[in-house]
Amino acid sequence: MLIAPPGTRPLMVTLPFTVQTYDIDFAQHVNNQVYVRWLEDLRSEVLRQHLPLDKLMAQNTAPILHSTQITYHKSIELFDKPEGRMWCSSLGRATMNLEAEIVVGEKVCATALQRGILLNIGTTKPVRIPEDLVERYKTAIA
Repeated sequence: MLIAPPGTRPLMVTLPFTVQTYDIDFAQHVNNQVYVRWLEDLRSEVLRQHLPLDKLMAQNTAPILHSTQITYHKSIELFDKPEGRMWCSSLGRATMNLEAEIVVGEKVCATALQRGILLNIGTTKPVRIPEDLVERYKTAIA
């Protein structure tokens, strides 16, 4: 397992989010379900930039989300301008841990950890992380 040194954020992506009126719950802040959607958007961006889904699918491989942990630190309200950041904190033979934070300005509003695995679509057996991504990750944590 390759593990990023503390304080580093290898393969990081960022996305701005717009809080929509339908994102707001009865307590006047962003509903917890919205954070899960934002994490999915961030994970899709990680794939787009570092492990393109079309190439994976052409190899009969799919990225599968194994688990998500979210810690809410501060509520986000209607006119806030949140930004999401996600990076790969560790990389195994067939697995990856993605960490994320959603911030407004410099205030961290939520942190998350997502664990994922690559599976062969036909057999549902784990598939190794592509070597080019492993090499890119090694370079990023060096």
